[in-house]
Amino acid sequence: MLATVLAEGTTIINNAAMEPEIIDLANYLKKMGAKIEGAGTKTITIKGVRKLSGASYNIMPDRIEAGTLLCAVAASGGRVVLNDANPNHLSAVINKLEECGCEIQTTNKTIALKAPKKLKPLEIKTMPYPGFPTDLQQIFSAMLTKASGTSIIIENIFENRFKYLTELRKMGAKITIEGKTAVISGTRKINGATTICTDLRGGAALIIAAIMAKGKTKIENIDYILRGYENIDVKLNSLGAKVKLEEK
Repeated sequence: MLATVLAEGTTIINNAAMEPEIIDLANYLKKMGAKIEGAGTKTITIKGVRKLSGASYNIMPDRIEAGTLLCAVAASGGRVVLNDANPNHLSAVINKLEECGCEIQTTNKTIALKAPKKLKPLEIKTMPYPGFPTDLQQIFSAMLTKASGTSIIIENIFENRFKYLTELRKMGAKITIEGKTAVISGTRKINGATTICTDLRGGAALIIAAIMAKGKTKIENIDYILRGYENIDVKLNSLGAKVKLEEK
């Protein structure tokens, strides 16, 4: 869309992603004068215009950050109310959180979660939107290391997205990998350790594991995390976590 809004003629994008971020980008460009139809469907049509104008626009809430915070609270046994969150963007995630025992209430702009005493195991298959998002499989995997039973995570979107599991094993997580499937056997306790962040969402998973773990955990190479989560330490500490970013 970005490449074609100023191109001559009409461009048609087939097999387009349907994530709400695509709709939000299209709405922003349309406010600037672009001509876009079909955002949020498999086919997007863009009619090129000569120029775009300035505009003021409020971007949508970050659904992956919202999902991360919900899982952090579910994993640690707490409760939270997220403001300025859109539950319609997280239907698959909310369903899985309820399936593992969380109590959830929503309004148009809030998501409230109360964690159970013990999480139930899950089977998760990542799928294109509106299915379960690949960007939250790492987050759920960390949470499920302490679930009561065996969970199965199947990654259908990207290859090599299980690198972070090696770091979770350092903390005592019981996880095996078979191709695109991770099998997580819940354990009563995981321990703090020195770990290395391998990617953005894997780093967030390590933070959640650290919150659950006994003792202190050190996460190295956190630039990945800071790229995708603004003030993550402040937000988690406001919920009762003890997270400290060390200066380089």
